Amino acid sequence: MRIEILNTGTELLLGTTLNSHGAWLGKELLNLGLRVAKQTTVPDGMPVVEAMKESVERADVLIVTGGLGPTSDDLTREATAEAMGVELIEDEHALRCVVEFFERLGKPMADSNKKQALIPCGAEVLPNPNGTAPGVYVPPRLGKSSPCAVFLLPGPPNELYPMYRAEVPHRLRALAEIADDHRMLELRFTGVGESSFHERLDANLHSMAGLEVGYCARPSEVDLRLIGSSAVVAQARDFALSEYPEHLISENGSSIEEVVVQLLADQGKKLSTAESCTGGRISSRITDVSGASAVFTHGFVTYSNEAKQELLGVGAEILEEFGAVSEEVATAMAEGALRASKADIAVAVTGIAGPTGGSAEKPVGTVWLGFAAKGDNAYAIEQFWPRDRESFKACVSQKALDMVRRYLLFGA
Repeated sequence: MRIEILNTGTELLLGTTLNSHGAWLGKELLNLGLRVAKQTTVPDGMPVVEAMKESVERADVLIVTGGLGPTSDDLTREATAEAMGVELIEDEHALRCVVEFFERLGKPMADSNKKQALIPCGAEVLPNPNGTAPGVYVPPRLGKSSPCAVFLLPGPPNELYPMYRAEVPHRLRALAEIADDHRMLELRFTGVGESSFHERLDANLHSMAGLEVGYCARPSEVDLRLIGSSAVVAQARDFALSEYPEHLISENGSSIEEVVVQLLADQGKKLSTAESCTGGRISSRITDVSGASAVFTHGFVTYSNEAKQELLGVGAEILEEFGAVSEEVATAMAEGALRASKADIAVAVTGIAGPTGGSAEKPVGTVWLGFAAKGDNAYAIEQFWPRDRESFKACVSQKALDMVRRYLLFGA
């Protein structure tokens, strides 16, 4: 099925409003196993008519956002009627929806709002409890020149998203003849490179009949997308986990920080951090998660040697002998954070983000990560990420969170 998206609105092209509809709709359609073939953005007015005529000739389904308001430049309904070769009529149900919305607000309705009750003849009205503009579904049988199904959805996200979820997926399932036993699963992994991950899994996954496989890489993460019947998706999932049993972050799109906060809450444990080269990135990611206040106690940002000594109790002799970026200092930082915060777990990082400050012995990108937990010996591991500062900090914070995740799940 060829699906196109047509976004209307001059503000989208002027840059005053971020066009996020395509990404959102693409993800929602992917949940059905469907794809967006083309996305077009046009200003208000006559360009909508031209774009609509082109799209209905190519597409099996066209999803249009915006242009359903009462003003003179809102021409999506008119464009649809012209492109599909049908007339516009005032729909009694649509008009009642508009009138009732103003009645709920206790405000008078301007005559211009009656325009929002105009519907292509034979189309279906899609209720909009969150705004004045009803949506419209034009079934493919109405098309005079081509059998294209058209969905007209409002532009504001608080109206578009609920309407889409209530009115569109079941119609798309019927149009695409999607079987009920259809599933999409996204597995999120960390600590493995995309190329090696792909090479290790791909041949086996592609041998599974009826399975569609996709990969998406981000710094220190790889998503594995599986689409197919419940049985084949479960088979593919089991295989992927057998190859990477300790690398899985989540199966529901949760980030590693969300997983860590949930694990801490489930186990009744508290975490503290001690950061040098990341400058608070780890604690920021943790506190981005709702509920972090129940599990996160302290975030020490000890960028200077003096701060490491004063706040964490790192010995001056250790700093002098081994340097700030060392196994000994990272371990001492973790132990100091654990001691000062009285938390159950502490993670610490110290490294060289660059682009300056490196040496032959400790080049830019070197980092030591320390870990300490009550009742266990503290330790540190060395990593090397010779990247720009932003990417370096992202990788270091990811690894630090993964050390916490692995400890909570596997005890190491």
